Amino acid sequence: MSRSRRYDAGAIAIHWLTALAVIALLAMGLTMTSLRPGSALQFSLYQWHKSVGITVLALSLIRLLWRLAHRAPALPASMAPWEQWAAHAGHLALYGLLFAMPLTGWAVVSASPYNIPTVLYGLIPFPHLPILATLQDKKPVLAVLEQIHSAGAWIMIATLVGHIAAALRHQFLLRDGVMERMLPRFGRRSGTGISAQEL
Repeated sequence: MSRSRRYDAGAIAIHWLTALAVIALLAMGLTMTSLRPGSALQFSLYQWHKSVGITVLALSLIRLLWRLAHRAPALPASMAPWEQWAAHAGHLALYGLLFAMPLTGWAVVSASPYNIPTVLYGLIPFPHLPILATLQDKKPVLAVLEQIHSAGAWIMIATLVGHIAAALRHQFLLRDGVMERMLPRFGRRSGTGISAQEL
């Protein structure tokens, strides 16, 4: 597939880093909310969840800026108009969720009456949102934010399932090369690593 029909190396790297981070977040979120409240494992998972969540927010910002500076490859002309519309709508939904989920998570942490500091990966102190952190009565606000964040997680899962199912359909049923646009190619010219020419 020609480079004009593929995403560039930067977009591919950001996409897969974000995908791995989101899957890790969902796994941690489902696990930590099912553990005994106050357990050491739950506390550790919450800290990792916050760190990876802020990382996803940073990656999403980089992804958006990269996308604004680099044109995405065109969808195959063989795709029906409704399929192209659905693809664009799905991507917009994912972009929205990639920003909304970390931001609502940040809001949840900031509105928590426990006021537990956020230290990214145990190394970098990260501030709470000022307005939420200084509320006199945090519990009602926290309850609403937790519901929004929880609902967003399930919407994210449903959107990801649809995204993955569509990609697999294009790859194995339609065989139109849509999924290959975002797959890294590993070159053999230097023995190992990714060939810049092939990305």
